[in-house]
Amino acid sequence: MSSPNERTLVLVKPDGVSRGLVGEVLHRIETKGYRLVAMDLRVPGRDLLAEHYAEHHGKPFYAGLVDFMSSGPVVAIVAEGQRVVEGFRSLAGPTDPTVAPPGTIRGDLGRDWGHGITENVVHGSDSRESASREIKIWFPEL
Repeated sequence: MSSPNERTLVLVKPDGVSRGLVGEVLHRIETKGYRLVAMDLRVPGRDLLAEHYAEHHGKPFYAGLVDFMSSGPVVAIVAEGQRVVEGFRSLAGPTDPTVAPPGTIRGDLGRDWGHGITENVVHGSDSRESASREIKIWFPEL
């Protein structure tokens, strides 16, 4: 049974920030009834991203992903609520914005821009364990 205080990390990626979609993402999180616990706007350094994406190190897409994520400001958010990890992933939709259904963040706001890296507006932790690890990376004070 999950705790009402479950937390997840949400990142509004550089494409979402540059397109002015931060407010829309926050609106969807809050409309769903989740509470915002922490938020920070920053250009993440390569060391932080290497730690965040450690499980992908050595994969063919890794270098492009780190380049993309360090290309501009990112809004890091900690959201809290009952089953928030699962709930935000449902709000976000599938990773590929081309096939993400309407009504999801990626389905409504993302698309393939032909840049060779998936620019899909948001990241959300994929499990409670990942959320705990990722929150410590982005918000060590929590």
